[in-house]
Amino acid sequence: MRFALIVLMFVLTCQPLHARTLVLAPLPMESRETVLKQFMPMVSYLRQRLGHEVVFDYSDSYAEILAKFRQGRIDLAYLGPLPYVSLKSVCSEATPLVHFREASGEPLYTCAIVALADKGLSLEGMEDRKVALTQPLSTCGFLSTNGLLRERGSALSRNLYRYLDKHDEVAKAVVRGEFDLGGLKTAIGRKYEHLGITILAESAPMPSFALVGNAATLSPEERDAIRQALTGLDPDGKDKAMLSSWGENLRHGSVPADDADYAPVRELLGGESIPEGGNF
Repeated sequence: MRFALIVLMFVLTCQPLHARTLVLAPLPMESRETVLKQFMPMVSYLRQRLGHEVVFDYSDSYAEILAKFRQGRIDLAYLGPLPYVSLKSVCSEATPLVHFREASGEPLYTCAIVALADKGLSLEGMEDRKVALTQPLSTCGFLSTNGLLRERGSALSRNLYRYLDKHDEVAKAVVRGEFDLGGLKTAIGRKYEHLGITILAESAPMPSFALVGNAATLSPEERDAIRQALTGLDPDGKDKAMLSSWGENLRHGSVPADDADYAPVRELLGGESIPEGGNF
């Protein structure tokens, strides 16, 4: 009788033996409140499908996320191409699980250089202009912006640039006239077109943002379960209503991801080091 009571108390008070807590870290591309609001519906979905608790770990910098990932403090990270490539170079356990489709339906996105339309700026041979960037490890930061300027006979080293951390802060700084140009994700730049922003240059397509699993903390079975839970969603059919509450970058479905997808990013990087600070 006493044994039966102990068993009953265990059942009533304890979590299933297989259940545990997974830590998800989203990139700080916009304000903390905006990012968490975008990810909360997906987190709720994963909780139900996996039977695990899923909690957020929010960091203000890309570098901080990568450091926590290497330390085994993060199980899942939402990363753009350059942060993933940077992480993979020092952490072999980083495993891309899925690429999230863009609104176009493709698992690809572009970066852009934006300015105020009424300034009539040209990028050809540009010098001594103030350029707002996101973060050193942002694909749409120094890497893409410098590449686009080089194609037009200029470079960030011939201009004045500063990191502002988030894509939306870059757009806002350009709108306020504090910077002549800004480098950011094209889709975020378009959100500010009604405030006078125009796109002066756009990069070649990059592999879209991915959910990256930590093979040091997630079993192969857990990684497969997460991949299947997300790629099995039908954004144009049975899951359309549910996905409508997900963040704009997450609601269009996903495809399986592989390390080979990042070859174009590694080619663009070409062993070049990214300056950690601005030059003014």
